[in-house]
Amino acid sequence: MGRVRKLLTRPLAIAVLVAAVGGIGFGLYWFQPWKLWQDETVEEALPGVVETSVPPTAAAASAAPSEQPSAVGPQTLSSGDLISHEHATSGTVKLVRLADGSHVVRLENLDTSNGPDLRVWLTDAPVKDGRAGWHVFDDGKYVSLGRLKGNKGSQNYALPRDVDPSSYSSVTIWCDRFDVSFGAAQLARI
Repeated sequence: MGRVRKLLTRPLAIAVLVAAVGGIGFGLYWFQPWKLWQDETVEEALPGVVETSVPPTAAAASAAPSEQPSAVGPQTLSSGDLISHEHATSGTVKLVRLADGSHVVRLENLDTSNGPDLRVWLTDAPVKDGRAGWHVFDDGKYVSLGRLKGNKGSQNYALPRDVDPSSYSSVTIWCDRFDVSFGAAQLARI
């Protein structure tokens, strides 16, 4: 009887051990808890100022002010401050039209937690404070602008050419793995 009991408990113990190790491995993959202690800072400049000018000549120097070379550059269309949702998040979001007519979402002075599968979304959802705002951004229209480049710093995210930025009113740092907003900003026209 003792020998049978020993044979039955050994495979059961091995099965429990294998299941526990597998569960721990899956949990580490899924939650990636080490990212909470890893910061990634990305500092990108806003795409440059394009200058339209005429070669300097004596005629240009004496020309009327309206004929002087002018700088054409990025124009901020709307902006807003990030508020915290699932994780403490701060910074400023700007929707910028570049000199070539393309648009970027710019995150400035971003500071949030790192996490698994973080994305930058342009959405039509209203930004709500607290837990009420955690899950609203995938309910309506949104465009994923790509993976979050870093959880700290200033970064640019290009809008696809076929996206009409006037159809969207907010930006969220979205955790695609858990369908939750880390933080979001309501965009106000300037």
